[in-house]
Amino acid sequence: MPRWEYSKGLHEVGRGIYAYLSPDGSWGWSNAGLIVDGDRSLLVDTLFDLKLTSEMLQAMRDATGVGARQIRTVVNTHANGDHTYGNVLVKHAEIIASLASAEEMDEFPPGMMAELVKQPGLGDGAAFIAELFGGFQFEGVEHVPPTRTYSGRLDLKVGDKDVRLLEVGPAHTRGDTLVHVPSEKTIYTGDILFIGGTPVMWTGPVANWIAACDLILGLDVDVIVPGHGPVTDKAGVRGVRDYLVHVHDEAWKRFQDGMPFDAAARDIALREFGAWSDSERLVVNVHSLYREFGASNLGESVLDLFAHMKRYRDACAGGHCGHADHAR
Repeated sequence: MPRWEYSKGLHEVGRGIYAYLSPDGSWGWSNAGLIVDGDRSLLVDTLFDLKLTSEMLQAMRDATGVGARQIRTVVNTHANGDHTYGNVLVKHAEIIASLASAEEMDEFPPGMMAELVKQPGLGDGAAFIAELFGGFQFEGVEHVPPTRTYSGRLDLKVGDKDVRLLEVGPAHTRGDTLVHVPSEKTIYTGDILFIGGTPVMWTGPVANWIAACDLILGLDVDVIVPGHGPVTDKAGVRGVRDYLVHVHDEAWKRFQDGMPFDAAARDIALREFGAWSDSERLVVNVHSLYREFGASNLGESVLDLFAHMKRYRDACAGGHCGHADHAR
């Protein structure tokens, strides 16, 4: 497989197939895609704020002649704001998402994020959110939900290209979608794949996420555009799958031993996965797994989980977690 440069901007990765990449792929720095055939086009995801989305749309117009007004269809792969908050700039188009994603989008609109990043004094969780996302601009961003929803599978056409939407959530979020272009052996995965960065499982179950990886591995695809990180191949998919299996197995052992989820996260050795960025997401993954395992009284809000992640990161910096060798 060709090794495409991991640099900010639009990359042509196939015939009428483009990936828009946002290094370094950490919190909020997401990828998107464009599928073009003749005078038809489909945008896969928008970005976290209007400035970033405007830059992306201009790059697409400069490279392909397809401006924002020419985009007829948008697919949001899932509900997170770094894949949806730019929808307002393409709100003339048909915006498609799974029904589960559409419902989830309504629960955390841009205005809510704008308020959170302004209130770091609310505690460790809010402070960490402000640290991670304070550089993005959420003020005044209009919430634009999907105009069309589906469940399971939806087949589309972009010119003569078949495009298949495959719902594989709940996994990362409640309604994750893969966007498969069979004729070009290409798939856009949304946040089912983080390449070079730690996946975060807000919803689960982990079995669905592993099954989504297996589905991708079973397809005839050569070009795999992740939600975060560089364009990859099936080796990248196997890496994410291996991480999920490892964390599941290690969390289960500690759950059976009665260890609290946050202590379990600090105790798990990440082996080679400790070199991935954003390893603090392990805390959320273990919390979700404990919920799967039947733990009661976990009682952690999103703000609480961000606080736990900050403490995990600080503990690792001090050499007190399972990937401390990589952290130092």
